[in-house]
Amino acid sequence: AQIISGIEVVDLVTAEMAARHLLSKGPGIVVVTLGSLGALAMSQDEVIHIPAFDVDAIDTTGAGDAFNGALATALAEKSSLYEACRFAGAAAALSVTKVGTSIAAPYRRDVEEFLKTQR
Repeated sequence: AQIISGIEVVDLVTAEMAARHLLSKGPGIVVVTLGSLGALAMSQDEVIHIPAFDVDAIDTTGAGDAFNGALATALAEKSSLYEACRFAGAAAALSVTKVGTSIAAPYRRDVEEFLKTQR
């Protein structure tokens, strides 16, 4: 978001500014991931902040890939933007609890079980 928008993203306020800028360029949805701060999702109708899940991070390599893959899956399955981002955040959270990338990518059932334990 930062490179494309030209807005330095350091917190929720600047993430929202960058998302608004990007949304004005035409996409229907913009999602800005913020690491330990979670993610901010925006459409023309809503702005959503999904806090990060509290996990013991070991290796953050591949967390963005896990997030994006899970987000794309959930949106393709017609989940709401909130539910899709929550699912994606859970996938990313689980992915950082192991070393590596593909070996650390969680299975869907693991993400679903993890979400059952979260508020």
